[in-house]
Amino acid sequence: MPSAELKGKVAWITGGGSGIGLAGAKELAAAGAHVVISGRTQRTNDSALAELKRIGSAEVLPLEVSDQKAVAAVAADIEKRHGRIDILVTSAGINISGPRRNLATMAVEGWDDVVAINLNGLFYCCHAVLSGMRRRKDGLIINISSWFGRYTNKLGGPAYNATKRAVISLTESINMEECANGIRATSILPGEVATPILEKRPVPPSAEERARMAQAEDFGKAILFVATMPARTCVNEMVIAPTWNRFYLGGLETPK
Repeated sequence: MPSAELKGKVAWITGGGSGIGLAGAKELAAAGAHVVISGRTQRTNDSALAELKRIGSAEVLPLEVSDQKAVAAVAADIEKRHGRIDILVTSAGINISGPRRNLATMAVEGWDDVVAINLNGLFYCCHAVLSGMRRRKDGLIINISSWFGRYTNKLGGPAYNATKRAVISLTESINMEECANGIRATSILPGEVATPILEKRPVPPSAEERARMAQAEDFGKAILFVATMPARTCVNEMVIAPTWNRFYLGGLETPK
């Protein structure tokens, strides 16, 4: 249902073709925002856009977030055509596929790939929207971090753990430097969520295990909650995990 808070707002969501990004896009579109999703896979983008157009106003702009010039060009295009970017949701993220994600086995290239997307790409997107937000003295940035950003775990591996912790620090740096300009930033830290990134784990969870995890739509609602808070209020950080939390229960398989 459209909300007064989001009517006329423009939201840009990276990693918006699937998972948490798409779930957030659906909630924001349903609430009345114009949603621009960006992802690097055309088929995923096209499928997501078809879903979003049944809900509200949406478009897709393909993007590889690790390409700084491409990020700046997409942000400038949105600003030129719509006059603003009110909300940025950075949901694009990767991890090293399979078991070679610990220090003893991972290739330097694996580290570089994760840093390029999870940290550099996220920063490029934040940097690209800040000047416009400063001019308008208003703006919201929602960065998707991870449980592993707060609680380091062998399962995530050092590249993923380090980049997701850096996201939390970058988000708080935005709040420290930009709060006087009316800009707010939130880190959302998901525990286990049944999204496609689970397929890259050394031991992908079973269907039964995924059914007990948090679901992408839960985080879509969290994104909507943050986006509809009054501009005077900043949600600095949200940690959201499944009630059946395997990091508390134990028994998770980690890379050897």
